[in-house]
Amino acid sequence: MADQSMRTYLDDLAGAGELIEVTGTVDARFELAGVLALLDRGPAVRMTTVDGSPYPVVGNVLNSRERLAQAIGADVADLLPRLAEAVADRQAVQVIADAPVQAVTLPPATVWAEVVTPTFFEKDSGGYITAGMIVAHDPVTGHRNASYARIKPLDETTGFVGIAPNHHLTAMARSAATAGKGLPVAVVLGAHPAIQLAACCYLGLGDDELEHAAALLGEPVRVARALTSEVLVPAEAEIVVEGLIHADRPVHEGLVNEYHGMYEDYGDGFTFEVTAVTRRTDPSVHVILPGLSSEHSYIAALPIAAGIRHALRNIGCDIVDVAVTHSGGGRVDVVVSIANARPGGAKRVIFGAFAAVSMVKQVTVVDADVDVWDEEHVHWARTSRMRWDRDLVLVEGVATDRNVPMQRDGMVTKVGMDATVTAGDRAVGPELAVPPAEVVRAMRDLLIDEGWADRLRPAIVVHSALVADGGRIRA
Repeated sequence: MADQSMRTYLDDLAGAGELIEVTGTVDARFELAGVLALLDRGPAVRMTTVDGSPYPVVGNVLNSRERLAQAIGADVADLLPRLAEAVADRQAVQVIADAPVQAVTLPPATVWAEVVTPTFFEKDSGGYITAGMIVAHDPVTGHRNASYARIKPLDETTGFVGIAPNHHLTAMARSAATAGKGLPVAVVLGAHPAIQLAACCYLGLGDDELEHAAALLGEPVRVARALTSEVLVPAEAEIVVEGLIHADRPVHEGLVNEYHGMYEDYGDGFTFEVTAVTRRTDPSVHVILPGLSSEHSYIAALPIAAGIRHALRNIGCDIVDVAVTHSGGGRVDVVVSIANARPGGAKRVIFGAFAAVSMVKQVTVVDADVDVWDEEHVHWARTSRMRWDRDLVLVEGVATDRNVPMQRDGMVTKVGMDATVTAGDRAVGPELAVPPAEVVRAMRDLLIDEGWADRLRPAIVVHSALVADGGRIRA
C-alpha cells in the first residue's frame, strides 16, 4: 500500500535538499512566524525545538505549485487536470483498525499542551491552529465534509472556531444546533498532502472530500472511526483532536489576520468542545503561516482553480488554463486562458468564474499564448491587448464574502477584464516577436542536456513557443 502520511513526503523533500532543520529554540509567539516568513518562498522547514510544543513543528511544506505537484506524483503541467479529475471523481473510503494516528489516546484537557497554537502577528487576538483539517459528520443529514478553519484556545477543553458563513461546515453546524446537538468533528493535523488538497476543493453540500482525495492518492483514503463520534479520520495523520462544534454558543473573536494580508474583525464564531486527543507515537505538527503567505495561498489557489475549470468546461470555448493568483491571496483574483472563443466568449468566462466561486472578485481572460501563472505576463496582456472603454466589465452590488476592499453589507463590485486579442486593434497584428518555436524548443533541450535545467528563466514572450501537446506547458 502507498503511504498516506505527510512524513514520507517530508522525507522526500529532505532527500532533495528542500527541507531544512532549525535546531535553535523558537518561541511559538511571533518567532515561529518570523522563521516561516523569512523562508516563505524557499525550503520547507522543520523546527525541532519550539517553546510551546512537545513535538517538532513543520511549515512551508506546500508553498508552490511544484511542491503540490510533487505531493501527488504529477508534473506541474498535470496538476490542474488532476485536481479537476478529483472534483469529478469519488471513491468510498476504506475503514481500518489499528490506525497509526490512534496509537496514543489522551484526555481532552491535554489538547493545548499537545497541539501548539502559535501567535503569528502583532494584533492577532490569540494563538491559532492553522493547518487543522476539520472532518465532520452531520448526525441529522448523514453528510460528511472536510475543510479548513482556524481554531483558537479558550479554556482547558474549549476553543473558538472561525468558519465563513457560506461554508458547508457552517451549514452542518447550524443543522446540528437546530436539532439541539453539537456537530461531531475531528481536527486533523499532518494528513497526506493529497488529502489536504482535496479538503480545499469546492464541492457540493454533502460531497465527502475524503472520497474525492482518492483520485489524487491513486487509492481510497484509509480512515478510522473516531473514538467519541461517527466521524471518520485519515488513519495515517499525525494528530487528531476530536470534538463538537456548537453553533448555538457564539464567541467573539477579535482581530485576526486574513488571506489578503490584513486584519479583520468578523465578530462571532462558534465554540469548539474537545472530547478526545489521539496521535502517533512520534508526531510532528504542521503549521501554516496564515495571511498573505505562499503556503496559505497555494493550498487554496490550486483547488479553487480546478473547481473553476470544472465549472467552465461547457462554457463554449476551450479552457486552456486557470490560475488563482498569489497576489489575490489564492482566492479572489482569477486568470483564465482560452482558445477558439466566439465573440463574447471571454465575457461568458468572466461571469462563469464569478458564479463558480462567490469569493472571486476579479477575473482576467487571456489568450493561450499567455502564461496565466506569470502575473507579469498577464499584466502585459492587459496593457497590450485591452481597450479599457470596451473590455472592462464592472458588476456592482454582487453578494460575496470575505472580500476587500470596499465591501459593504456583504456586497462588492466585481471586475472582469477581457485581455484577449481583438482583430483590427493593431495595424500590423498581435503576433509576438520571438525566435521560431522549433528553435526555442531545441535550444531549451540543449540547455537541459548540458545541465542548466534549474537555471532556465524564459522571457515571458517565449511562452507560446513552449506550449505543445494540447496546451501543456513545456518550460
